Amino acid sequence: MVFQLHIPNYPLNQFIESFIYYRDYNPVHSIDRFLPDGNVNIVIDLTDYPKYIYDNETLKEIQSCRHVWFSGMRNKFITIPSGRDSEMFIINFLKGRSYPFVQMPLYELTDCVVDGELVLTNEIMDMREMILEIPSISNKFLVAENFLLKKFQNRLIINPFIEFAVNTIVQSPNQFSIEQISNKVGYSQKHLIKLFKDNVGLTPKGFLKVIRFQKAIEEIAAAKEPSWTGIAYESGYYDQAHFINDFKSFSGFTPQQYLQRQYEHLNYIAVG
Repeated sequence: MVFQLHIPNYPLNQFIESFIYYRDYNPVHSIDRFLPDGNVNIVIDLTDYPKYIYDNETLKEIQSCRHVWFSGMRNKFITIPSGRDSEMFIINFLKGRSYPFVQMPLYELTDCVVDGELVLTNEIMDMREMILEIPSISNKFLVAENFLLKKFQNRLIINPFIEFAVNTIVQSPNQFSIEQISNKVGYSQKHLIKLFKDNVGLTPKGFLKVIRFQKAIEEIAAAKEPSWTGIAYESGYYDQAHFINDFKSFSGFTPQQYLQRQYEHLNYIAVG
């Protein structure tokens, strides 16, 4: 397998966590369940055959994706190909930082996978063609970085209120309520909810639930013999019942079932 990760330079690194390129990945399974992780991505497929989204229950194909697609914020799991025989270039945005690149409220893209041209205009296909033409992986990263900087440089402005609220939730999901956060930024809860929906894709409460779920996954991975009560507490849940209920909602499995199925990629579960 060929896998390379690149962190862009300033100012893109204030919005984009990483570029990832991979090919020749050949897992034994062909279908993954991808869990909500609080991130937004642009996926550039460097092959010419379609990839599919599957029905979560029947695993039948329900949507075809080709060349470039935008994967919005998620509060539900999605069933996707495992990446076998793919060649992919992925743009991973920092949590709560994709809004300068999107020309519509992000809540309109929540739990959606849509053609990249609809979100980023037809120019994103030009970037794909340039990436395809260059054999060097490091130069592929450079092409993407230059393209995005040229196109979006005037929009790369951080909203300090969103920044504070997102960072507070990510860093301390078990310490602050939404009411406390809205008081700290000086906005009403109603206005903070609108800001979050437009710029993050979820309400603050919805985003907090995803981050708590992610914290729980990390705690499970780190524990040799997990204590579900302890993990619930460390992840910010009021009790074990709320923890298990949220976990099943986000993954389709109980924590124990997830533990038995997890592999090296914590947010992916082999299902087919």
